Amino acid sequence: MSEIKQIQLNFEEKFRDISSKEDLQILKTEFFGKNGLISTQFKKMGSLNENEKKIFANDLNNLKDFVTEKIENKFKEFEDLIINEKLKGEKIDVTLPIRSRSNGKIHPVSQVIDEISSIFSEIGFSVVEGPDVESEYNNFTALNTPEDHPARDMHDTFYLDEKKKTLLRTHTSPVQIRTMMKGKPPFKIIVPGRTYRCDSDQTHAPMFHQLEGLHIDKGINMGHLKGCLNYFIKEFFEVKNIKMRFRPSHFPFTEPSAEVDIGYRLKDGKIVIGEGDKWLEILGCGMVHPNVLKNTKVDAKKFQGFAFGIGIDRLAMLKYGINDLRAFFETDYRWLNHYGFDPLDVPTNYRGLSR
Repeated sequence: MSEIKQIQLNFEEKFRDISSKEDLQILKTEFFGKNGLISTQFKKMGSLNENEKKIFANDLNNLKDFVTEKIENKFKEFEDLIINEKLKGEKIDVTLPIRSRSNGKIHPVSQVIDEISSIFSEIGFSVVEGPDVESEYNNFTALNTPEDHPARDMHDTFYLDEKKKTLLRTHTSPVQIRTMMKGKPPFKIIVPGRTYRCDSDQTHAPMFHQLEGLHIDKGINMGHLKGCLNYFIKEFFEVKNIKMRFRPSHFPFTEPSAEVDIGYRLKDGKIVIGEGDKWLEILGCGMVHPNVLKNTKVDAKKFQGFAFGIGIDRLAMLKYGINDLRAFFETDYRWLNHYGFDPLDVPTNYRGLSR
């Protein structure tokens, strides 16, 4: 029996025992997570010859489509069940008195964007924005993403046409392409904004916020990148000392690439940033790939630079103790009243970001 067939039988056996949405999410992670049973199979294709690769890829894609359809249909069943149960129990009392007028609050995501912008503006970065609807070229091709890269798959990307030429951007990196194509170096920008991917659970949402950083100039190296991120992390978490390490990674648009971890410890059930022997991954970064510079008409022999990507929502969760990403988008005023910020308390470095 082939390994792919065995994975399918394994899935079907576990799928029959699913009784809750939480169990289904665990099963999805087991097969589609970073080290999931199906995800790891894609890594094997590089070692196969051309004929073997075609057969293997066809079988693997059929398995992926089969498992995806089963999971999505089951999620819909659970969602319908939850909605029906709520409709049975919910009633509106039209005789209740009108609520008193309440003061508005700044959403934690907006607060964190302002905090990050304040930090990077202190060291010369400008804020740039771009459209949510992007071309396939800016989102993938110009960023050195191969045609067969898994990130292009429609299960991860919201395509807006049948030819897959227009899409909802999967990251804010296309704005660095737009910036470099219409200007001349040096560039020193950050790009906060909404991004979209087909994913939804306690720590993922189909729409989320990301921040791209880019610095292109003569003589830029990894030392500049490390110094920039070290400054940012200290300022953002408002700590004097920070333990930070770079782990080798791979992104199509940077070379070399790295994941950045910061040290932390747990105290009374809370995360204390900057000390301890535990590590927490917070962002990805690297030196801009020469192919990206070439695609944007920047002379790679004269200019070099670094880029980094930060998940804004996750930083907000980490800094302000929010344990569920979905609450960010549920428009619950009670939640916003608890986690929100005074509209007049604008973040500034000199008097503390999160007063």
